[in-house]
Amino acid sequence: MTKPQDKLRGWAAARKAILSGLRFTSLRLRLVVVFGLVALTAAVSASGIAYWLNREAVLTRTQDAVLRDFQQEMQNRAGALPAHPTQDELQHTAGQMAASSQRFSVLLVAEDGSGRTVVGNSGALDTFSLTDVPKSLRTAVGKEQSITSSNKYPYHLYWQRIIDGDKPYLVAGTKVIGGGPAGYMLKSLEPEEKDLNSLAWSLGIATGLALIGSALLAQAAATTVLKPVHRLGIAARRLGEGKLDTRLRVSGTDELADLARTFNHTAEALETRVADMSARDEASRRFVADMSHELRTPLTAITAVTEILEEELDAETGSIDPMIEPAVKLVVSETRRLNSLVENLMEVTRFDAGTARLVLDYVDIADQITACIDARAWLDAVDLDAERGIMSRLDPRRLDVILANLIGNALKHGGSPVRVSVSVSDDDAADDDLLIEVQDHGPGIPEDVLPHVFDRFYKASASRPRSEGSGLGLSIALENAHIHGGEITAANSPKGGAVFTLRLPRDPSTLTEPPPDPNGANGNGEGA
Repeated sequence: MTKPQDKLRGWAAARKAILSGLRFTSLRLRLVVVFGLVALTAAVSASGIAYWLNREAVLTRTQDAVLRDFQQEMQNRAGALPAHPTQDELQHTAGQMAASSQRFSVLLVAEDGSGRTVVGNSGALDTFSLTDVPKSLRTAVGKEQSITSSNKYPYHLYWQRIIDGDKPYLVAGTKVIGGGPAGYMLKSLEPEEKDLNSLAWSLGIATGLALIGSALLAQAAATTVLKPVHRLGIAARRLGEGKLDTRLRVSGTDELADLARTFNHTAEALETRVADMSARDEASRRFVADMSHELRTPLTAITAVTEILEEELDAETGSIDPMIEPAVKLVVSETRRLNSLVENLMEVTRFDAGTARLVLDYVDIADQITACIDARAWLDAVDLDAERGIMSRLDPRRLDVILANLIGNALKHGGSPVRVSVSVSDDDAADDDLLIEVQDHGPGIPEDVLPHVFDRFYKASASRPRSEGSGLGLSIALENAHIHGGEITAANSPKGGAVFTLRLPRDPSTLTEPPPDPNGANGNGEGA
């Protein structure tokens, strides 16, 4: 059963995912939003100012007209009443005052002959009464002011805007100068409120239209600005894909046109540089290949001669002068080393040119490793831990090259015995991968050397530039692993010694094989 906490966590995760998806990652969206916010701010500000100015103008105009008319009616009609009018007289006068052009309600308050307060109203607006007048306004109207040079009258006209039942009203009051009744007026401002509401709706509609117009303008501006940027992005992607002849069409003299010109100049310079580097690289590879082929012919003859010399040295009745015997041995050794170097250079050239090919076959890994060890007389120095029956589809010759380099390197630089173990990976990320580990019992590989063990011609000790090896063995082994879709890693074992791990797919038949060697290389990766 789902717990409430799980539901809350799920809702929070979904909300976070939605919010992250709504981030403004699009320049077009950001432009539209910015344009919209600017237009909305400007439109709301303009509409607010216009509404406030019109509201004050409408209310002030109406208020001034009503107060002026009320004050005049008070002077003309209420001023004509006797000092102590009756209620009927007040009622009649209030009705006359309310019949003016402004159509407001009137309330007159006075004292009759007996000193009793009498009230007369016009009967409009639900019988306007004294309770409808704010107390503060009544107090101000009834308060007599002192006569000064700046104040010529003891009573003044006071007014106030009120809200009664969600409807706006104007209330005003004054007293007849020289003695007489007090008069109050109530005027409804509902017509003005409707006019102002209509104005507010009009300004709101105008704001919405301005917002829509700004969005359309932003879209048009974004399209104008972003179309060249979009073309630039496509051109950059094509350039990254290796299509160096990509160019942009330049039009105009603005900053975007300058950017397009800069891109074209950069692409042209890059194309020229890459073409020059490709030509140099091709010439270098061709030189190495041609040199290797040219060296191979005299080396074949020299090798044959050195083999004869070696046989003479090994014969019991050899006729070689003991004084030149060391020189003969040096010639034999260096000839073999030179021959190995030429073969390795030819192999490296094929890998660089992408012409190395796989000749796949199903082999028993244990038998293949045993054959490699036996062919090089390493049986006494190598311990093999491999079950028979582990089959894999790969190139036997290239696997032999990998094993010979790894085991030979372990024997030469590590310590005996060298242990070779075979297993099948059960890791889901590399299902059915073949693992071959070669471990020696030497001092291990220095930490500063580990990143470079597969580099070409790399020597761990700069003080010993010459050795029996060419410095290409591990590099060629790695390239042979790569062409199978595999990898070789080097590390130090916690128990001591170096460990080289070869990982190969059990069936690399799905790999795309390189095209045939244009120089005539056969399936074994060797020149014809």
